[in-house]
Amino acid sequence: MLKQVIDLHEILDTPSASGERVREYLIGCGAAPESIQVTNVTSDKGASDFLHIIVAGHSGKQAGKEAPTLGVIGRLGGIGARPEIIGYVSDGDGALAALAAAAKLIGMAANGDRLAGDVIITTHICPDAPTREHHPVPFMDSPISFEDTWEHEIDAQMDAIVSIDTTKGNRVINVRGVSMSPTVKQGYILRTSEDLMDVMSRVTGRLPHIFALTQQDITPYGNGLHHLNSILQPAVATSAPVIGVALSTETAVAGCATGASHEVDIEQAARFAVEVAKDFTAGICQFYDTEEFSRLTALYGEHSHFQHGGARK
Repeated sequence: MLKQVIDLHEILDTPSASGERVREYLIGCGAAPESIQVTNVTSDKGASDFLHIIVAGHSGKQAGKEAPTLGVIGRLGGIGARPEIIGYVSDGDGALAALAAAAKLIGMAANGDRLAGDVIITTHICPDAPTREHHPVPFMDSPISFEDTWEHEIDAQMDAIVSIDTTKGNRVINVRGVSMSPTVKQGYILRTSEDLMDVMSRVTGRLPHIFALTQQDITPYGNGLHHLNSILQPAVATSAPVIGVALSTETAVAGCATGASHEVDIEQAARFAVEVAKDFTAGICQFYDTEEFSRLTALYGEHSHFQHGGARK
């Protein structure tokens, strides 16, 4: 999938990057024009183009059937921090990975390899996002509020979500490559999915690396608590199970750093999303144990108050 990563990187690494340019590329990969929506959202801090892409399966909801739908979200503040910083920034890698996965799935479907269920990919494109201070290195900010982001990132049709995000500005994850989180659902940090670890191992050829989460990390931004980053923010706005896929490094790298993207790592994150889509929509990969979750909530109650402030679906 390096071809898709490289093609899209060329499209995104420019001041004129936009949702429409990405849409044109994906249509060239075989997407039906009506399957891709671009919505420009503005605020007093700027604007960004949100992309909503549907790759329909042969037995999914789009076909009036019941195969589950996977959501793949490319999390980021922006793909660039112009005019202060010239070039594509590390923070954009989540969007690039999600879009590369979309391009691959679209190409597969066009060639006759349709998945069982639908896959919905969402992200946004902003080549001139602001930055903000964060320890140990600066974060990229977003011109769009999290309330607006949740509205456009989360689709009620998503039965489970893979959230891909650059997660290099910390000392918690100290491996170069990709790392995944335990499953988060309705305010609970659940055990790490064995099925997803199997997928990660086959994609990377290594033992899966799991990064630690705190309760603060799965609460909404803006509450004054420290967050690793925004990788698990989609879990605030949905009842579906969510995992984070972090593009990580051994040392702390700022999200606004240029020249810090590793195409091979981005390709692995994208390929992981595609492989999860194959297995999850076919019903052979689960994000969490439903019986254990029912037992957990029976014993300890609902924890959805930790989602307070998120969009309700």
